[in-house]
Amino acid sequence: MDRILAIDYGTKRIGIAVTDPMKIIASGLKTVPSHQIFDFLKSYFSEENVSEIVVGYPKKMNNQPSESVKYIRPFVEKLVQLYPEKKISLMDERFTSKIAFRSMIDGGLKKKQRQNKELVDQISAALILQGYLEYRKVSK
Repeated sequence: MDRILAIDYGTKRIGIAVTDPMKIIASGLKTVPSHQIFDFLKSYFSEENVSEIVVGYPKKMNNQPSESVKYIRPFVEKLVQLYPEKKISLMDERFTSKIAFRSMIDGGLKKKQRQNKELVDQISAALILQGYLEYRKVSK
């Protein structure tokens, strides 16, 4: 069975999350330095069957794309070029970092642990993916 992989793109770090093979649960997988993302994806795709990639797409409160879209568009274009066989979807990522941080507090993580930006990126990617899974359920 295949999985769905989600990406929380950042210019320094990229949070990655994946579904279980049944595509029910989203889990944080890893945080990768941005300059290593395509090497990571190549390696991961050689080991795991991933049919779809969901990329967090930042929007402003007025539903317009945010300024950071200028970094995400070229990234998505390269994904399409390198992996034409995979479905690539964009998912609104508004508030995911804040929700991730709040979930760390609610989960009882100590202040030092909450300062781990890599963990925030992974949780954000998992939130993007879980939101996408819920969206797929209601849009069927």
